[in-house]
Amino acid sequence: MQDMEQQALVVFEERVTANGKRIGHATLNKPKALNALNLSMIRLLMPQMLAWQQDESIVAVILDGSGDKAFCAGGDVVAMHNAMLEQPGQVPRSLEVFFTEEYRLDYLLHTYNKPLLVWGNGIVMGGGLGLMSGASHRIVTESSRIAMPEITIGLYPDVGGSWFLNRMPTGCGLFLGLTGASINATDALYVKLADHFISHGLKDEFIEQMLAIKWGGTQSLNHEKLSNLCAQFQRDSQSQLPRGNVKEHHALIQQVTSHHSLADAVSAIQALDPMQDNWLARAVQTLNAGSSVTAHLVWEQLKRGRALSLEDCFRMELNLSCRCGEAGEFQEGVRALLIDKDNQPKWRYESVADVPADYVEWFFKPIWDAQQHPLAGLGKE
Repeated sequence: MQDMEQQALVVFEERVTANGKRIGHATLNKPKALNALNLSMIRLLMPQMLAWQQDESIVAVILDGSGDKAFCAGGDVVAMHNAMLEQPGQVPRSLEVFFTEEYRLDYLLHTYNKPLLVWGNGIVMGGGLGLMSGASHRIVTESSRIAMPEITIGLYPDVGGSWFLNRMPTGCGLFLGLTGASINATDALYVKLADHFISHGLKDEFIEQMLAIKWGGTQSLNHEKLSNLCAQFQRDSQSQLPRGNVKEHHALIQQVTSHHSLADAVSAIQALDPMQDNWLARAVQTLNAGSSVTAHLVWEQLKRGRALSLEDCFRMELNLSCRCGEAGEFQEGVRALLIDKDNQPKWRYESVADVPADYVEWFFKPIWDAQQHPLAGLGKE
């Protein structure tokens, strides 16, 4: 019975195409929890994604979420809070295991050898963005709401954020990381977090058309066929594309993030006129209420991540995430937002100027020798 309950957390299906090939379809299935990712779900997804990758009859894979509210709203941080509460000042083993296995899965999706389509409808945050960012065909819809709001809980934009935030138009990654600002489909296309916009109402028809494709044995050609189908559906959906915020404010974003110190960048963002725009006002508000330690981690991870490979970004992030599990700021942030819900986090430092440089450096100090790192084999398997 328990196996069946576990299995239901992710629903797997194989659909036969018109020319006798198959498409793998995985659906995150916790709609009441906005399909938030837990370890059981990761452990269901990983072997199935690997099996589909190795199965020559599978020509493409679809990953989506059940319900209309969210693809995936993040990871199960409440469980992490409880583990941190039980083991103060230590890295809880469950937390290390969760992040290790989550990043392995994210990396697999980034390096998947077949067309991988993620239907990013509704809320896509944190761990959900980790699943989506590596896909070859990332679909957003009129209801997509994408964010990395970790500054509100004292974590930082992980799940490959060091990689994908650095690949956005100048300044956008730092701005979104510091402010946790929510972006829509138009923004996601602009900052390279999505590839195509398709109306959610066309999803069933789109999948039917995917099944009608004459899939072949050449991966590059299969990718092209799926891209052409996405482009066709995007043309049919154009009238529903929402008005974006990031492109409109890009010059301003570049201006406030171009400073040589975090303190100056934060001051410049805080000085933005809240009367000018609701989206900017919310971004400033989130930064003001957020963790000053997180702000330093975002600044530092992006600076260091620029020169790193994808594998090394994930290795750096695992170290950072475990340090966050040990430090207490992450625990306090989750307590205030999701446990006691008082929205009054008692952050360790009042402002970014108060955070000592050696404290920030401690988060990046290696926990393991290179050979002992839990992700040492990433990219070498």
